[in-house]
Amino acid sequence: MKGPWFIETLARNGDVLHRHRVDSLPIRIGRGYDNDYILDDAYAAAHHALVEAGEDGSLLLRDLGTRNGVVHAGKRSERLPLSGNTVVRLGHTTLRIRAADFPVPPEVRDRTMHGWEGALPGLAGTVLIALVALFTMWLADTQAYRPFRYLLALAYGLGAGLVWSGLWALGNRLFGRHARLGRHLFIFGSGVAALMLFRLVSSAVGYAWSIEVFTRYGSHVAIALVAGMVYFHLTTVKPEPRRRHALVCAALALLGSGLVLISNEQRNGRLADELYMSVLLPPEMRATPDASVDDFMADVAAMKERLERERLDENGG
Repeated sequence: MKGPWFIETLARNGDVLHRHRVDSLPIRIGRGYDNDYILDDAYAAAHHALVEAGEDGSLLLRDLGTRNGVVHAGKRSERLPLSGNTVVRLGHTTLRIRAADFPVPPEVRDRTMHGWEGALPGLAGTVLIALVALFTMWLADTQAYRPFRYLLALAYGLGAGLVWSGLWALGNRLFGRHARLGRHLFIFGSGVAALMLFRLVSSAVGYAWSIEVFTRYGSHVAIALVAGMVYFHLTTVKPEPRRRHALVCAALALLGSGLVLISNEQRNGRLADELYMSVLLPPEMRATPDASVDDFMADVAAMKERLERERLDENGG
């Protein structure tokens, strides 16, 4: 057999931690310094195993009578033929031996780059953040117009976007080699724009048709949107595995919704965020007819009778 051969130390997940080149057979493996490959493993013998050529010309691993032996696929082996994919454990060390001509798979397509990143999405995200900040200030502004307040809201919005996106970009730089600040800015800008759009649409629809579920449980939709933002941030840092990212974000959304429900119950004695719809819009936006005063008073009278009966029942009357 022609060398050289490479002895690979593997991590538990199969990643190669270290490669050592050996040019000739046999290959002596053990903890002693006279071996061709030294194991820094207290559970390995001084002379643990020997790799030699078998009768058919293939590699053969032989245990040298050690206490902990050679383990392959969960079973101890005295003699074991080696292919390039055979993984063995000597002591607490996992090894694999491959020849220099072992075929490797073709290069994997680079999926760390995304379809839209760089300065353009960063600019688009910054514009979205600025528009949301200014529009939010315009909705909440009940005083005389003062440009300073709008500039302050713009500064706060852009600052929050840069801090949020910068933290994700730092994680991207540490775990994905590239910062991709522009893409993270776009994700944040799209997320806050989606939150604002949901707030406007839910308020208009809820007011028009008296759909109070938007007022009572709208925070859970906001939590789901934030979880979606986190998902896209995670897939930017590490495109794979997307399914695991989705499961993590779904779990975070469920946890956040559960905490909101518990908090509402502890503070107000109810699960809903608000007891009644607090959004007031122009009457022209109402799509359902308003209840008359007589209908309202009839409902009040019926409620009064029911409460009186409950009071009498509690007092034993």
